[in-house]
Amino acid sequence: MKITFYGHSCLLAEHEGTRVIIDPFISGNPASGIRPADLRVDAVLLTHGHDDHFGDSLEIAKANDCPIVANFELASYCEQKGAKVHAMNTGGSYSFDGFRVKFTLAFHGSSLREGDSFLYAGQPAGILLTMGDKTLYHAGDTALFGDMKLIGELNRIDAAALPIGDNFTMGPEDAVLAAQWVRAKKVIPLHYNTFPVIAQDPDRFVDMLKEVGIEGKALGIGESLEI
Repeated sequence: MKITFYGHSCLLAEHEGTRVIIDPFISGNPASGIRPADLRVDAVLLTHGHDDHFGDSLEIAKANDCPIVANFELASYCEQKGAKVHAMNTGGSYSFDGFRVKFTLAFHGSSLREGDSFLYAGQPAGILLTMGDKTLYHAGDTALFGDMKLIGELNRIDAAALPIGDNFTMGPEDAVLAAQWVRAKKVIPLHYNTFPVIAQDPDRFVDMLKEVGIEGKALGIGESLEI
């Protein structure tokens, strides 16, 4: 599996011609390095409905004639907006053509902005994405929680993408513990430096991981990691 970082929490995963994008916050993030129109994908995966994760999901899904895979409430909203969808929910898994998705717990909020109002967007989630024989755990936006130990016990996680920004999610110290609990072989930091309130030093986080025997990789925009 090849994993490419496009800023904030957006990752593109690909294997043997199948490509999926997770949380495509692109046009709203000038640091993404790409345009929604540049993407060719087979599915859009969403952890939750906040603007900085939902991003350009509808535009990308419609342009690629591909489904948005999300929790039931968020998928239903996308379907009402004219997108193809595949609705799931926490604990559920489904095998698509070329990849498998399982939704895990995440402790956060989830809403969609409609003008001056906010719509309930279902339960936030993490995603276990398996392509070939490799599994990526994208934790979404979350606090540290004890069942991360169970996620690590039940799954062989080749790479974990964990938020480190603090304030809205867990910070670096909690993310190091999360990496240990999920037994990740490699860790990619997410959800940092996009806004001043989540400023963090990813290199320091990588050093913290090294101290506990875990390999970390802070990806630059457009940079990839092979697992």
